[in-house]
Amino acid sequence: MCWECDHPNATREDYLNFVRERMSVHGWAVQGVQGDRRYAPWAYTVGLTAFGKPELAVTGTSQARASDLLHSMAPHLLHADAPQPGEQVRLIGGPLIEIVQVAEPAVHLVTAVELFGPRTRALQLVYADDRGHWPWDAGFRGGRGGQPVLGARVRQRAA
Repeated sequence: MCWECDHPNATREDYLNFVRERMSVHGWAVQGVQGDRRYAPWAYTVGLTAFGKPELAVTGTSQARASDLLHSMAPHLLHADAPQPGEQVRLIGGPLIEIVQVAEPAVHLVTAVELFGPRTRALQLVYADDRGHWPWDAGFRGGRGGQPVLGARVRQRAA
């Protein structure tokens, strides 16, 4: 169940205060958005903006997997430069990901934009499937709803 479902008499401000409290523990919170028959689920960080960093988003996977991925990436982002769109990173014990800049953070990261304003930036962690195919490749094996990509793919130039 979602927080708002568990607190039906709460206001939006009550929820934002709950998120602020979560941010005070780690520096960020993870906001999950449930999928439905039409849309894949997604999750994103809320709070990295306060450190001058882009928020992170993941689509098309379970809330638990997305939360694990975001909670593992966020601390690295606080201590390093943000990865660049098009950069691929093999995660230890995790998938190969490619970074995509989120084109419209206000559409997909509502709570982050509500707390930090319209200049909120975000990067999507796009992951390859178990055969190494990306969502933009023929033969990509995505779950129900696939893995929506929230921005244009940027190819890195070979070094």
